[in-house]
Amino acid sequence: QVQLVESGGGLVQAGGSLRLSCAASGRTFSSYTVGWFRQAPGKEREFVASISMSGGSTYYSDSVQDRFTVSRDNAKNTVYLQMNSLKPEDTAVYYCAAALVVGVTGFSNPDFIDIWGQGTQVTVSS
Repeated sequence: QVQLVESGGGLVQAGGSLRLSCAASGRTFSSYTVGWFRQAPGKEREFVASISMSGGSTYYSDSVQDRFTVSRDNAKNTVYLQMNSLKPEDTAVYYCAAALVVGVTGFSNPDFIDIWGQGTQVTVSS
C-alpha cells in the first residue's frame, strides 16, 4: 500500500550537509515505522535511523548519532534524513524503508522491513 521514493542524494565534501527526502504514496503511511538504511560498496546494508509512527520516538546507529536527524511529516507523507558533519565513511546508497509492525529499535533489523525505496547515492569526498 505504500511506495517509497528517495531524493536529495549527491556529492558533498567532508563536514558538509545533505538532506534526504523520501516521498511515500498511499494513505497508510502514518501506520508505519519508517527510517533509513545505507549500503556501501562491498558491504552489507546497515541501519541508519528510524522514527515512530507519530514521530515521537527516534533511534540511531552509533555511527550517526548526534550528526543525523530523522523526521517525518505525516501530512505530507514524507520522511527526511538531515545529515550534518558528513564523513567519507558515510558514502553509501541510502534507502528509505518502512515497517508496519515494529518499533524504532526492531526496525534496525532489515529482515523486519516491509517496504524499501529504490535508494539514492550519497558520496562524501575527503
